[in-house]
Amino acid sequence: MAFASSINCVGSTSPQQCGLRQSGDPHFCRFNRSKVSRHEKRARTGSQAMVVRSVFVSPEIEFSKPDWKKHFQEDFDKRFNLPHLRDILDIEPRPTTFSLKRRGPINNGNGAPINGWNGYVNDDDRALLKVIKFASPNSAGAECIDPDCEWVEQWVHRAGPRQQIYFEPEAVKAGIVTCGGLCPGLNDVIRQIVLTLEKYGVKNIVGIPFGYRGFFEKGLSEILLSRQVVENINLAGGSLLGVSRGGAEISEIVDSIQARGIDMLFVLGGNGTHAGANAIHNECRKRKLKVSVVCVPKTIDNDIQLMDKTFGFDTAVEAAQRAINSAYIEAQSAYHGIGLVKLMGRSSGFIAMHASLASGQTDVCLIPEVPFTLEGPSGVLQHLEHLIKSKGFAVVCVAEGAGQELLQKSNATDASGNVVLSDIGVHLQQQIKRHFKEVGVHADVKYIDPTYMVRAVRANASDAILCTVLGQNAVHGAFAGFSGITTGICNTHYVYLPIPEVIRSPRLVNPNSRMWHRCLTSTGQPDFL
Repeated sequence: MAFASSINCVGSTSPQQCGLRQSGDPHFCRFNRSKVSRHEKRARTGSQAMVVRSVFVSPEIEFSKPDWKKHFQEDFDKRFNLPHLRDILDIEPRPTTFSLKRRGPINNGNGAPINGWNGYVNDDDRALLKVIKFASPNSAGAECIDPDCEWVEQWVHRAGPRQQIYFEPEAVKAGIVTCGGLCPGLNDVIRQIVLTLEKYGVKNIVGIPFGYRGFFEKGLSEILLSRQVVENINLAGGSLLGVSRGGAEISEIVDSIQARGIDMLFVLGGNGTHAGANAIHNECRKRKLKVSVVCVPKTIDNDIQLMDKTFGFDTAVEAAQRAINSAYIEAQSAYHGIGLVKLMGRSSGFIAMHASLASGQTDVCLIPEVPFTLEGPSGVLQHLEHLIKSKGFAVVCVAEGAGQELLQKSNATDASGNVVLSDIGVHLQQQIKRHFKEVGVHADVKYIDPTYMVRAVRANASDAILCTVLGQNAVHGAFAGFSGITTGICNTHYVYLPIPEVIRSPRLVNPNSRMWHRCLTSTGQPDFL
């Protein structure tokens, strides 16, 4: 049986739990952010909860057998094999129309020209998913497969242009759709998808307006896209195509895809959007349609499994740390000032953690993955009282999903089916004011919620580069005949991953990781337990 002592194996989530609405279901189905694997266990080390994370391990793998590594790798290779149009259709490839040869001869560094062009990626190229060999499950941030933390190579498909393609570019109609909320870099990805499609020779490119809604809502027409249309859209935030949450019957969307004659669908979105795209992919396969569905992961929360980061995250951190800096100035300038900043992060505290590290001015960082108490000698309020007495001011950064267990739960859901969170920022503001009034100490609380400012800005240089490469690789993947995949960056290398493997559960901050330890060192905060 699979090892699950102090290891958190990522639980699986079915397309029905994550995707679009199946026929007969009354609601648009969503990615369940609160889902926790049945294998997850938390071990206490002192007062800090330690969570050691692992890759998903099939329950059929028995670590007591000497050949378990062989079975694990076979299972891994099977799960990470990319779905291809050849799986359902008898199609033959043709030489690619994507070439950079006309840029001139390439030399070997000594001035001698190289014969031929080696700019294509071989189908057998792989990149390592995990690169650290942990010596013990107790190591900081350990991600182990078995109880002894043995090293097992995990290879995933390298992204990039192939020499053989499975579409005739001039006959292709490509569609692009952006779903969920806004995120810095959406226009950058749209632009690069269009430019790369045109590089292949595609002339019919359309945008589907306002997310999945654009497939079925009356009055919403396709937006014709070309280089002229998208040339400068990366200079502004938001999405040229618009965004929305929610969706419709999968069958309705695929009917619309058929009726429109779309051959390639590029879907930009987070976990729920990915699950919906996977459901669309499965329905297309069921109907034996030659339609390639390729995703580009979009979430400023940075909460998609297996990836170094998602586009928009760096920009969000940059904008968030400016809000923290403002809170610092306000707090320092006031008598007993307390700057309180609430940042995005429903289930993952990456923005709050990284923004706190970037600013260097945060005294308390609260994230969903680490429980805390407000009252008592070890609570947040007592620590703030200590900070006011010792240094005269304090700065608090809290992620929107933190401390929800302290608040009255809401049964309301948004259009995507996500539970509407109670406002931890307002709650903290009220509790801080109440506490200092009760202890007879003056406190001037400055509350900042920059949520919509963070997600609506233009992508910074780092995200713009990431968006450019992801957009290009999405097109390369579609022309290579893959479908039901997403493209991302793993250990600095760009890869293709099957959608089901990245939506098993949200990516979370590991409280035992070195990055969280670095954040604690920076803030100097104690354990609020």
